Amino acid sequence: MSFRAIRVTKDDERGHHVETVTLEEEELHDGDVTVAVDYSTVNYKDGLALAHGKGIVRTYPLVPGIDFAGTVESSTHPSFAPGDQVVLNGYGVGEGHDGGFAQKARVNGDWLVPLPAGLTTRQAAAIGTAGYTAMLSVLALEDAGLTPDSGDVLVTGAAGGVGSVAVSLLAGLGYRVLASTGRAAEADYLRGLGAAEIIDRAELSEPGRPLGKERWAGAVDSVGSHTLVNVLAGTRYGGTVTSCGLAQGIDLPGTVVPFILRGVTLTGIDSVQAPMERRIRAYERLVRDLDLTRLETMTTLVALDEVPAVAERILKGQVRGRTVVDVNA
Repeated sequence: MSFRAIRVTKDDERGHHVETVTLEEEELHDGDVTVAVDYSTVNYKDGLALAHGKGIVRTYPLVPGIDFAGTVESSTHPSFAPGDQVVLNGYGVGEGHDGGFAQKARVNGDWLVPLPAGLTTRQAAAIGTAGYTAMLSVLALEDAGLTPDSGDVLVTGAAGGVGSVAVSLLAGLGYRVLASTGRAAEADYLRGLGAAEIIDRAELSEPGRPLGKERWAGAVDSVGSHTLVNVLAGTRYGGTVTSCGLAQGIDLPGTVVPFILRGVTLTGIDSVQAPMERRIRAYERLVRDLDLTRLETMTTLVALDEVPAVAERILKGQVRGRTVVDVNA
């Protein structure tokens, strides 16, 4: 049966090109589980894949979309059977393997997480890689010993997907959350998610001193570059900062001073190849700790044909929270 998909192609005449197409199942990449997709999402990485593909798309033609949630249609994998509901985040899907911007997906069953009890496929898509990454960051802070009594926690890129979920999670766990954003109009939105204080992105985005005033006990950074350097410089003695994004840049133009004078720890967060046991742990905590009412307030629903326009806006920093794609609309 044919189905609709967004696909990127590349040729000498048009270069990297995005189009909505009708595909047959045999045109999908190989895998042992075929899923009828309900929802996907638009992440920053998806924006890059659709805009130009550089550093993201590893094979052409490709169906982008690093997330999806849906129902198994067919399977030769021992862990999944038709009718099972599943979630996928990462593993190179939407980069080197056909992804979620389609009504069907065929993948390796080892990449799938059973839909956690208590979540719908729409909610799982709303969480997506961004929310799952935010939870991995919170777990890393907790594993480092951070508690609400440790002091304030900073979230950079707070109005974005990772940032919005991180603010909501941390506030719900009892932390006093400082939310950094360059969009002043989003202050009320962030306070609604639980932020206690809004910090202008400009305070952190320019070159700063190697060491500054101790302002927060921990931080979740999705921005990188000068912002991450300044976050480290403002972290209290023994604090931990997680790094999971590069919205400002991939560089880290700083010094070792926060590490050797304050014992600050910088922890990298990888969502793409994270082991399955860590994924399961993150989803168990998301079901327990994420306020689904707040999740709904940070979620915008779009149809498949709207994805390219959303992708353009996400790269310009104009998308708030999470964008869920109803691939069947």
